[in-house]
Amino acid sequence: MLFLVTRPEPEGDKLKGQIEAIGQEAVVEPLMEAELLPEAIDDLNGIVALIATSRNALRALSQSPYLHDAVAIPLFVVGQGTAEAARDLGFERISIGQGSVSGFAAAIAGTLDPADGMIVHLAGDVQAGDLAGELGELGFRVLQPVVYRMKAAEALSEGTREAIGEGAIDGVVLMSPRTARIYAGLIKRHNLTDAAAEIVHVCLSDAVARALSALGDVPIEVAEKPTLNAILEQIEQVADRLDN
Repeated sequence: MLFLVTRPEPEGDKLKGQIEAIGQEAVVEPLMEAELLPEAIDDLNGIVALIATSRNALRALSQSPYLHDAVAIPLFVVGQGTAEAARDLGFERISIGQGSVSGFAAAIAGTLDPADGMIVHLAGDVQAGDLAGELGELGFRVLQPVVYRMKAAEALSEGTREAIGEGAIDGVVLMSPRTARIYAGLIKRHNLTDAAAEIVHVCLSDAVARALSALGDVPIEVAEKPTLNAILEQIEQVADRLDN
């Protein structure tokens, strides 16, 4: 089976390789591109913890003159992939959180005291939830510089349009609600709604699946957990079922 990977690079190419490693084919069509803003990161003197909810935040930090100071500060991240990227930068004190914004805020509150000092959340321009607000309600002071922006694709490539229209794409992998909304909008813009109705859309979560509502009743499969391993397992299940 051939899966369309919609993740931004370099994650898109990495996921392509992981899909190929489980015996399927994949092509990459990034639907967003990260613009890094390392200049938004200011002096970290007196900061008691950092938060990175995306690897793009760490990419921005890697280009900042404050990286040397940052790696000495405790870091809270979401997901193993972001934790690995943090270790590569030199962070040693890393706490990994998963799940909802509220759950992540509670995990941070279980480790830090609001009286300890300021927290910096290295944020993107669009966020899933209000982490700073949740932490504020728990008594924490949070700075939230926008250190990267995600720019949406304005069109699908000609090759991808042709592949979808000709029925060559068996599945589309969607990892975020925003990506799913961009995908749905581009499918409609290119008049590919009927073709998309024949494609299995493998979604990281129910929230991602709901973001496809503009396409109507398209085939959707949702990973059991919002993790990379779970979505790879879902891809395997889809491939096994369709191959049989």
